[in-house]
Amino acid sequence: MFIDLNCDLGEGYGPYKIGRDEEIIPLVSSVNIACGYHAGDHSVMAKTIKMAKKHQVSIGAHPGYPDLQGFGRRFIPMKSEEIFDMLVYQIGAISSMCKAYGTSLEHVKPHGALYNLASVNPSVAEAIVQAIKAVDHSLILFGLSGSVLSKIGEEHGLCVAHEVFADRTYQNNGMLTPREQKNAVITDVEMASKRIKELISNGEMPTVSGKKIPLKVDTICVHGDEDKAFIFLKKLRSQLVSQGIDVRKVGEHHGT
Repeated sequence: MFIDLNCDLGEGYGPYKIGRDEEIIPLVSSVNIACGYHAGDHSVMAKTIKMAKKHQVSIGAHPGYPDLQGFGRRFIPMKSEEIFDMLVYQIGAISSMCKAYGTSLEHVKPHGALYNLASVNPSVAEAIVQAIKAVDHSLILFGLSGSVLSKIGEEHGLCVAHEVFADRTYQNNGMLTPREQKNAVITDVEMASKRIKELISNGEMPTVSGKKIPLKVDTICVHGDEDKAFIFLKKLRSQLVSQGIDVRKVGEHHGT
């Protein structure tokens, strides 16, 4: 059995450091690197790419709304054409940066409010998928498991990695609990590991109401900006290995 373990990184800006990127990268198989709009900048992007290359993990674009103050977690009304252009710009930037440092971009995972909106809004999902296809049809799309984004990506022939979150709670409809609610983020490492173990074993994720919903899982995310991200990942990787599950980047078990 194989699973991809991913983390959102490269989210510092200028002299401001966010997360423990250097310690986290060796624990994951994929990284989603901020493209300068919701977080990150050209130098942080380059540094993170070089670390990812060194540890041979999959490099992904993590494009989001142009919202440094809100960390890309605030909705910004945009037309489909604007979303398309915004995604092409950000994916193109990190793709060129990867090329400059002798490596390549392998996947795309929208960030924050854009990711959440695309999970339920067909026109937004369509714009994102079309942007990925326009830049490079071979790029893998990381989308919320069971979401509109994942469905539309597959309909357009993209390789889609169905993503679940180790450190977030779920609603009965399969969507993530909004961050403004108190129970949205899981801070208990043992609880998070137990939920992922159950998901991998039974294909079901518990919701905030106690219901269990079926979810397909190709990749598991832990947010790099959370205080316990390093501890989460260390524990989670150990848990996966103990279950006989090999941590590998998506491209290796999707045959890409």
